[in-house]
Amino acid sequence: TTYRLTSTTIMSTHQLESEFSPATAESPETELIARLAKEFYADLSVPTTAATVPDSGFPHAVVGSPSLPSGGAPGFFETPDSTAGDASLAHGYPVATDLTHPPVHPALASQDDPVESIAPSGAHDPGSKKSYPFGEPIVDGALNGAYTISTASPLTENLPHIEVLESPEFYFLDSRKNTATSPPLERQSIPTLTVFDVEAIRRDFPVLNQNINGHRLIWLDNAATTQKPNSVINSVSDFYRRDNSNIHRAAHTLARRSTELFEAGREKVRQFIGAADTKEIVFLRGTTEAVNLVAQSYGRKHIGQGDEIILTELEHHANIVPWQLLAEQVGAAIRVAPINDKGEVLVDDFAKLLGPRTKFVSVAHVSNSLGTIVPVEEIVALSHARSVPVLIDGAQSAPHFPVNVTAIDADFYVFSGHKIFGPTGIGALYGKRQLLEDMPPYQGGGHMIRDVRFEKTTYQNAPEKFEAGTQHIAGVVGLAAAIDYITNVGTTAIASYEHGLLDYATNALTTVPGIRPIGTASNKASVLSFVIPGVPIQNIARHLDNHGIAVRAGHHCALPAQRHFGLEGTVRPSLAFYNTYEEIDTLVQVLHSLPSDTSAAPPAPAPTPDC
Repeated sequence: TTYRLTSTTIMSTHQLESEFSPATAESPETELIARLAKEFYADLSVPTTAATVPDSGFPHAVVGSPSLPSGGAPGFFETPDSTAGDASLAHGYPVATDLTHPPVHPALASQDDPVESIAPSGAHDPGSKKSYPFGEPIVDGALNGAYTISTASPLTENLPHIEVLESPEFYFLDSRKNTATSPPLERQSIPTLTVFDVEAIRRDFPVLNQNINGHRLIWLDNAATTQKPNSVINSVSDFYRRDNSNIHRAAHTLARRSTELFEAGREKVRQFIGAADTKEIVFLRGTTEAVNLVAQSYGRKHIGQGDEIILTELEHHANIVPWQLLAEQVGAAIRVAPINDKGEVLVDDFAKLLGPRTKFVSVAHVSNSLGTIVPVEEIVALSHARSVPVLIDGAQSAPHFPVNVTAIDADFYVFSGHKIFGPTGIGALYGKRQLLEDMPPYQGGGHMIRDVRFEKTTYQNAPEKFEAGTQHIAGVVGLAAAIDYITNVGTTAIASYEHGLLDYATNALTTVPGIRPIGTASNKASVLSFVIPGVPIQNIARHLDNHGIAVRAGHHCALPAQRHFGLEGTVRPSLAFYNTYEEIDTLVQVLHSLPSDTSAAPPAPAPTPDC
């Protein structure tokens, strides 16, 4: 029998002895495996004592685990510093080739894969002239001009003059300058990116390679949902073809493998948002369910008659209605922090709302309808000064710039997988551990119990007590693959590229006759809402669709924000890192070609509520 020990299957001798101990051994050859591993480690110059095992306990390196840098530290299983934010993988990022395959269990490492591999159609070699070295952190390089983003476009010369911001301020780092709770970032010296190759990225997204109404698809509906790279699609497919099983409490191999993948996904989420502990990560169907869980579990226990909950005028309905339901149940009141005519939250007015009856604050990090980036650090600090917990709706921030819940000091943070290039039907709730442990279960069922008797049921600790029933295991696998993909591109690279693209698009849209931008805050992400007075928004969206351009037209599940501007809806193009300057040029050209009699044309069919 031949055994392979590679960088993706290396385990410490302690882990091997634990994994293949006689008490759990299922093969007479396990002692041989342990002996070979000891011999393997005896030949290594890197001390094995540097390695620590994450709480999740999965016995092998998963896709996206930091690779071993020269010098011997950190170890293969070292958990990155949770307070390091975007530098949570500062000791090394996974290489691009890791994106092709999901984790492989050590028991299968020496076997031929029974499933035919499906390589991403956009696979490209790191460091080639056509690509860039996925996995090299560019946090500081983006700031000092070490890499460039070309704003040149072959179509721009056909448009009216558009000024392009050459040295944009990096709004997504403003919060970091004031996060005293976050220690200085430490990272090894690695060459920075010189080119952000958006075309190489686009090749990883198969849905973009199609024509709609005779035109190449331009997907500008990213605030509603994002498209999925091949690595995410393959990870879900491979799970169902090779690893499918229910998780936990089973002795068979597939159950162990699926459990490891599931818990590895929890660790990926922890790293992605800078949480301190995997026990602070709860899997749910998405942002909406996560807000409802907090409202019904934390809220029902801690909010009562006459108490107050503060929201902002920007909120998505998913961060309004759950609190209204709670308020009706317990007799609490909703108070609303206003916005100005740019769509910015008036922080001074928010501070005035805080009072002795304030029991909870829930705010969006980024407005889904306007793109406003809310100064959540200030809101959290003001709220915590009065011992008021804060939930941050991160559905629109997680896809666009680095998030560190520890540095922000968020009490709760929620986001959805489908907004960050992962599957639908999966999302995550972060909650400070002491808060989650104090909260009662949200739903009852299997797995979340410790013991069941007709007289009384006792429950698991967090996060298990909030994960009743069969979980969306394939969704977690796909979410982990999406996080791997984003991490490899680099969250700061994404943010800086999108910032330049948003600035370019904002200026370009002003050339369209009669256009009225909605939401002009100085700090924005992704969203480019507008109206053209006299032209129904559905007609504009239909005209764009006729040219292959997908945008959202409606109230975007944010009616209070829309009505602040005297509107019932807007046209909302929204950006992601696979969008291009050429696509913005096409959008603007098509808007310039909007028929003059569009307002007189029969309106498009009334859309169903767009949430």
